[in-house]
Amino acid sequence: MSWPQIPLAERIRPQTRDAYQGQLSLLNETEPLHHMLSTGQVHSLILWGPPGTGKTTLVRLLAQAAGADLHELSAVSAGVKQVREVIQNARETQNTLFQQPVVLFIDEIHRFNKAQQDALLHAVETGEIILMGATTENPSFEVIPALLSRCPVYVLKALEDEALKAILERALQMDEHLKDLQVEIADWETLLRYSAGDARTLLNRSELALKMALSQQSGQALILDTDLIKKAFQRPLGHDKNGESHFNLISALIKSVRGSDPDAAVYWLARLLAGGEDANFIARRLIILASEDIGNAEPYALSLATACLQAVHSIGMPEARIILAQTITYLAACPKSNAAYLSIDKALADVETHRDLPVPLHLRNAPTQLMKTQGYGQDYAYAHDHSGHFVKQHYLPDKLQQQVYYQPSEMGREKSLKARLAHYWPERYPDPKD
Repeated sequence: MSWPQIPLAERIRPQTRDAYQGQLSLLNETEPLHHMLSTGQVHSLILWGPPGTGKTTLVRLLAQAAGADLHELSAVSAGVKQVREVIQNARETQNTLFQQPVVLFIDEIHRFNKAQQDALLHAVETGEIILMGATTENPSFEVIPALLSRCPVYVLKALEDEALKAILERALQMDEHLKDLQVEIADWETLLRYSAGDARTLLNRSELALKMALSQQSGQALILDTDLIKKAFQRPLGHDKNGESHFNLISALIKSVRGSDPDAAVYWLARLLAGGEDANFIARRLIILASEDIGNAEPYALSLATACLQAVHSIGMPEARIILAQTITYLAACPKSNAAYLSIDKALADVETHRDLPVPLHLRNAPTQLMKTQGYGQDYAYAHDHSGHFVKQHYLPDKLQQQVYYQPSEMGREKSLKARLAHYWPERYPDPKD
């Protein structure tokens, strides 16, 4: 059997709304996209979603519904020159008797730089073109605000198993090269799991599996079993180290540790490592977390996190996974306090508000006789000369004498620190029982 050069996903791309699978929440009767498909009254927009979720197909269906002249550009290879050519053609078309709307579809629009995106603004504003962009990256970060204000963003989600199954079954029934084959899917669960909500991956890797089955199996039915599916997919876990997945996964890890859930924390660690995340990056984030979220409730957390980074850097993967797991589970199990984090931010706010408040004279250094005659260092009390190595005196600027930045929690070791400070500074740290 000879196989066509065009991939299966492209050969069976839906040509009608009825053939389009998935994204039901975007396409139900109350949503704008349903209205556009039904009436042909389309507007500029951006479709944001993972690969293989139907963004390009949806754009083509919208352009078809509008009877539009569709121009497709890829931001990977196109530039301002090609964009301006489309805009100029659109202007010339609008001067003809039979005006046809012009849809400019830019795939991977997040790859356009600011100047390239700026080139679209006027034509979108005047309606000379209807811009439809598709992106796998968060448009909030990658698309300029001026363009976002003109193009509502519609979010597509990874396809559900039911939609994926329907897509593959339709392909097996309708594709000219597959419809006469007897295909048996022996392990739908693995097939759908490895597809990870991506219809393009599902179709093209399934086609590869069928090619392999033809060369390996005899008999009427082609059986796609677990082993064959895994060999065809060879799919790592989805993780873009420079994209939103990177930030979402590390955010989930940090929030799980902060929430004292070691099981969730280890799971997100595994997701990051399986996706190829840099172990040193994870370790550096744990050092920040140790101070920000644990602090003096367990001061050892910072020492452990720092040692973790050193060990991970020295050992490397795959053994570094063990060091990270040990550190993360300990940090997750620790008592939590963000008192140190809050204290420095509050102090910085006062520095911003009050700027350069003078250092009290008794706290100033007096290396010269002139400074001493000016009162520098006068009346300073050396704490170690007093009982309990403490003596009451002012350390803050005069204007901030009553300010409290560090408010210890009742968690872990910080509870004892709070009791000591309440003994030294009862006006700042009153006993809650009083």
